[in-house]
Amino acid sequence: MTPATTFAGRKVALFGLGGSGLATARALIAGGANVAAWDDGEAGRARAREQGVEIVDLTSADWREFSALILSPGVPLTHPEPHWTVARAREAGVEVIGDIELFCRERQVKAPGAPFIAITGTNGKSTTTALIAHLLRSAGKDVQLGGNIGTPILDLEPPSETRIHVIECSSFQIDLTPSLAPSIGILINLTPDHIDRHGTMENYAAVKERLVAGADVALIGVDDAFSHAIGARLTERRREGQRVYPVSAARALDWGFFIEDRKALYREAGHGSEETETLGDLEGARTLRGAHNAQNAAFAAAVAWHCGLSCAEIARGLLTYPGLPHRMEEVGRRGRVVFVNDSKATNADAAEKALLSYDDIFWIAGGKAKEGGIEPLRPLFPRIAKAYLIGAAAQDFARTLEGAVTYEQCGTLDVAIARAAEEAALSEAREPVVLLSPACASYDQFANFEARGDAFRLLARELHAHAPIAGESL
Repeated sequence: MTPATTFAGRKVALFGLGGSGLATARALIAGGANVAAWDDGEAGRARAREQGVEIVDLTSADWREFSALILSPGVPLTHPEPHWTVARAREAGVEVIGDIELFCRERQVKAPGAPFIAITGTNGKSTTTALIAHLLRSAGKDVQLGGNIGTPILDLEPPSETRIHVIECSSFQIDLTPSLAPSIGILINLTPDHIDRHGTMENYAAVKERLVAGADVALIGVDDAFSHAIGARLTERRREGQRVYPVSAARALDWGFFIEDRKALYREAGHGSEETETLGDLEGARTLRGAHNAQNAAFAAAVAWHCGLSCAEIARGLLTYPGLPHRMEEVGRRGRVVFVNDSKATNADAAEKALLSYDDIFWIAGGKAKEGGIEPLRPLFPRIAKAYLIGAAAQDFARTLEGAVTYEQCGTLDVAIARAAEEAALSEAREPVVLLSPACASYDQFANFEARGDAFRLLARELHAHAPIAGESL
C-alpha cells in the first residue's frame, strides 16, 4: 500500500466504493486522513463498513468541512453532466481529484525522482503497460504494475528512487489528476471513444494530451491524425528539459522509435539510416503478432531503452512476453493446431485485429451481438477456413457469412471448439488456428468475457490431454 499522507489530519469526501475506491479509502486512512465515504449502492457501502471505512451520507453532509472530494474514475466529472457530488464540491470550493492524483502528490513529497511511467491511448494500453513491466522485470528491475490494469495504484508499494511504477491511465483517471507529471509519458493512439463522457473527440484528445504534456520524456504515436498533431504541438512547444519522441509501427521514421521488417528500431535525430539501432526482433515473439502489437512493442522497447536496458535485454524480453489473458492468448497446441483465446474481442473492431494476425482460421464467433455485427469484417472473410457460431448472434452472423464463408451452427462453446479442433487437424494448412474471437459480448451464455475465455482455455487443454485426432500427435 501507498499511504496517502498529504491529507493527514484533514477531512475528505470519497465517492465510489468499488475496488479502486476502497483502496483509496484504505490509503487515506493509513495516511492519517479523516475519510467520509459514500456510494449510491448499499453493496459498496457494506463492503466499506466491513473494512472499517466510515460511511457518511454525502447528500446531507456539510461540504465546507471537506478539503477534497476523491472521486472514482467511473463517475461522470463533466459529461453528460457532472455527478451530484461534483456539483456539491464545486459549490463549496472543494477540489475534485482521483487516486492517481493522490499517488502523484505522495511521490512529489516523498520521492520526487522516483521513476513513474504512465501509459494512455485508446487501444493497446493494457498490453503496452504489461509488456513494459515484463521487459523491466526481466532485466531485474523493481517494478510495480497497476492503475487502470489490475491493481489500484494506491494498493501498490510506495514510490522510491529505485522502484519503477508502470501505470495504465484511462482518460477518466487523467481528468482527475491535475498534477500528472510522469518521468515517461506514453500516448499510443487516439480514435473516437468515451465521447459520452467527454463531449467531443477534441475534448477527449485534450485530456489524453495532458499525460504526455507533463512528462519529462514524451513518447507519442504518429500513426493517427490526432496523436500526430499532439506530437507536433509538443515538439514545437516543449518546455526546457522535456524530450519528445515520435513512435510508429506503420512506417520508418527519420528519427525516433519505429517498427520495420518486424524489428524495433531507434534512430537519433540527425543520424543516417546506417546508424539505426536495433532494439529487438518481433519475428519469434508469438504473443506479439499483428500490427497493433507491433505498435505496443515499439513503445515498450522505447521505454526500456530510456530506462537503460541493453538491446540484448530488450530483445530477450520481447521474445519471452507471455501475453495478457484473453487477448490473442495462445492457450495450447495439438499437433499443428494452435488454440488462441481472444475472448476480449467483444466487437468487430477488436476481432479484426486477431483475424489480421493469422491465416487458416477456424473461427469461433458469436454471443450477444454489438451494433453492426460482423459485416465490417467482410474483407477478412478469405482468411477464415470455417466459422463455428455460438450464442444469441448465431443466426445473424450466419446471414452475414452466407455465400462467403463456410459455417456451422454450434450453439455452445464446447461443441464449437470440438468441431473446430477436429476439422483444423484435417486441414492441409501448415499451422491452422482455432480462434475464439467472438466479436460479441458474453452475457448471453457467460458472466463476462473472462469467464468465456477461461472456459475456452480449459476446453483446449482438455482436448490436448485426450488422444490425438485425425492421426495428429501431441
